[in-house]
Amino acid sequence: MMPIQPEKLFHAMTERPLPMTKAGPVVTDSRQVVPGCVFVAIKGERVDGCDYAAAAVKNGAAFVVSERPIAQVPAEKLILVPDILDAMIQMGGNYRDAFSPFLAGVTGSVGKTTTKEFLYAVFSSFGETVKTQGNQNNEIGMPNTLFQLSPSTRYAVVEMGMQGLGEISKLTRAAKPQAAIITAVGVSHLQRLGSRENICRAKMEICEGLPPGGLLAVNGDDDYLPGAPLPPGVNRVFFGLKGKGLSVTAENIRQEGDAQRFTIRDENGALPAYIPALGTHNVYNALAAYTLAVFSGLDREKTAAALSRFETTGYRQHLREIGGIRVLEDCYNANPDSMRAALCALAELDKKGAAIAVLGDMLELGAVSEEAHYEAGALAAKKGVQSLILVGEECRAAEKGAREAGLDDVVWCGAKAEALEALLPRVKKGDAVLFKASRGMKLEEIMQEFYYRLEHKGE
Repeated sequence: MMPIQPEKLFHAMTERPLPMTKAGPVVTDSRQVVPGCVFVAIKGERVDGCDYAAAAVKNGAAFVVSERPIAQVPAEKLILVPDILDAMIQMGGNYRDAFSPFLAGVTGSVGKTTTKEFLYAVFSSFGETVKTQGNQNNEIGMPNTLFQLSPSTRYAVVEMGMQGLGEISKLTRAAKPQAAIITAVGVSHLQRLGSRENICRAKMEICEGLPPGGLLAVNGDDDYLPGAPLPPGVNRVFFGLKGKGLSVTAENIRQEGDAQRFTIRDENGALPAYIPALGTHNVYNALAAYTLAVFSGLDREKTAAALSRFETTGYRQHLREIGGIRVLEDCYNANPDSMRAALCALAELDKKGAAIAVLGDMLELGAVSEEAHYEAGALAAKKGVQSLILVGEECRAAEKGAREAGLDDVVWCGAKAEALEALLPRVKKGDAVLFKASRGMKLEEIMQEFYYRLEHKGE
């Protein structure tokens, strides 16, 4: 973050005169305090930032942003706000106003982080690009992305997530994207929002930050997005594989090892494309990035070629080989759509042995949870999984679905340690193993111990 005048950073947050010195980085962790920074005292589940505010000032923080007075912080250094998370968003928006990159927003129930990475691969081929790190797409992460902007930033890709209605509205009004993508409307957060109609409404809020004539690229194959009410002045463009009225589509999709080749077809003809990623869902993600970039004016041939620069992040369908065993790491999050995509990717994976899936609960599905888990188990059987290891109470339904679909080797485990012990004797050289669950299940703990046991086998 570049230093900025306090009155610009805190615009509309305070009416009192502020020092003329410039404010430095905005930090929420007292361990990251540096002279001249702004310390935002956020109260988390276990830690209250107000308890560290005095130390932050002592270590050089120029200002403290807080919801309540703090006796040890001088009044001239304290910015009081009614809502600390709204304040973070507002500071991010104020900082964003100091710069003029082409900024794209990305949201959706599934695939938004991967789509963000495809868009980053494209934009960074044209100029200096800032992107959301990981999936830091909430009231803290999104402003932190905006704080990365500088005069040399030509493009920015900002991911926006939500837990309920109204949240994306706040994020997009601060980010002010010139264009946006909605990948899909799934059932994530159904427990909180009650219906897919409400989920669609929440995702469509991203339009509220678009300028007149702003571009919205949406999945034309989704059963909600094509008919979603569109705010006046928004230019909606559809991408997809089978829907009607598509402006961008893909043909001749074929797998080549752990990658895919296909032909992009748009109103100007056909272009070859290559992506180092498995699964039809990743073709959708690549098409989303291509559509936004090209309909925003970037060269179509260079855009299509840039898709090959895509790199996976975190535990999102990251492929690893250890001891002759191929592991598909996809345990950062899960919902019915991404679970289906992961099982399809496992089936398509180039392997010499068996397909083994270690699946954990998909959380926050509400009333559809039992049905969704049952269908996941059944799909595992239909996609050729030979051994299915399940973790979590919700996966009881997946066990039933897999068995009724004809899969015999199904093991349900109440604890992750049990799942590891069930996996180890089943896996052998040449096999492929998928790890997939919602983030709250922390399935990566099994995965990391699995790696450790393989590396120290026989010791």
